[in-house]
Amino acid sequence: MNIVVIGAGAWGTALAVCAARDALHRVTLWARDAARLNALQGERANTRYLPGIALPASLQLKGGGEASLAEAVQGQDLIIMATPVAAARGLLLRLRQARVPVAWLSKGFEAALPASAPSLASFGLLVHEIRAQVAINLRAGVLSGPSFALEVARGQPTALVAASEHAEVRGALVEAFHSSTLRVYASDDIVGVEVGGAVKNVLAIATGLCDGLQLGLNARAALITRGLAEMTRLGVALGARAETFTGLSGLGDLVLTATGDLSRNRQVGLLLAQGKSLPEAVESLGHVAEGVYCARTVVQRAAGLGVEMPIAQSVVALLDGQLKPAEAVAALMGRGPTVEQA
Repeated sequence: MNIVVIGAGAWGTALAVCAARDALHRVTLWARDAARLNALQGERANTRYLPGIALPASLQLKGGGEASLAEAVQGQDLIIMATPVAAARGLLLRLRQARVPVAWLSKGFEAALPASAPSLASFGLLVHEIRAQVAINLRAGVLSGPSFALEVARGQPTALVAASEHAEVRGALVEAFHSSTLRVYASDDIVGVEVGGAVKNVLAIATGLCDGLQLGLNARAALITRGLAEMTRLGVALGARAETFTGLSGLGDLVLTATGDLSRNRQVGLLLAQGKSLPEAVESLGHVAEGVYCARTVVQRAAGLGVEMPIAQSVVALLDGQLKPAEAVAALMGRGPTVEQA
């Protein structure tokens, strides 16, 4: 199988390594930045994002501008978009004529557009909604689930979900990445899988804050559980199936991102609890923390649908500087008693 992975960050590189390992597939990793490409070629490793992981000898490395990208996608059986959500719209536009399956790895909502923009776009979109706007004929989907790139690159056991309305896309993703160390399950609930992947990043910031303030394991368990309820409410309102959120892309990804030390979003919460400002916290990571950029959009979409998400709302107030860490906790604990509902 011929596979191109567009984007040489941690996750794109990790999946490219997995697919190329043991020469099971013919894989190309495409890097936009020329300096990054030169480093990858010279070191045969992505030392910035995946230290200690050697690139398989069979993995091809390409990069450059538009002409290079057009050349890289020619003759492929599967195109993987390993870019942040912010880059998804432009890349989908460039790939809209592709005749082979396309899948993205990004988790989050696009930044909200100005109020003068078309109604739905003004809320900010999930990537499958962006595809519906700019590449309606593209057979596409998402590969998501609880996964730290470094562990995947090391060959440690991992399970993911390939979600698409197109059986061809689900099948291509399973064929490309299912192996003895990486299990890939198929789902046709792309809405649920994408909502889970986006909202868990916001909730991980809250859990990092909870742990950073040393509120205890009881508080962490309550936060994760009620966060899952918020995620499910939003997903169902957007058309997802409730059971999707008890699976890998919901509960699984939430638990990993909220509790794992490799989680960038969790680290943001920990740093804010230490008294760091948001710019200081983000700068110290050196990586994209999608929860920071999509938290406001999550709350906006929820409000537009009449969905209550108090944890996500507190995260936005914290990120905007409207609440201090201790005040955010007090606001949540000070809410009136109610009946537990999903």
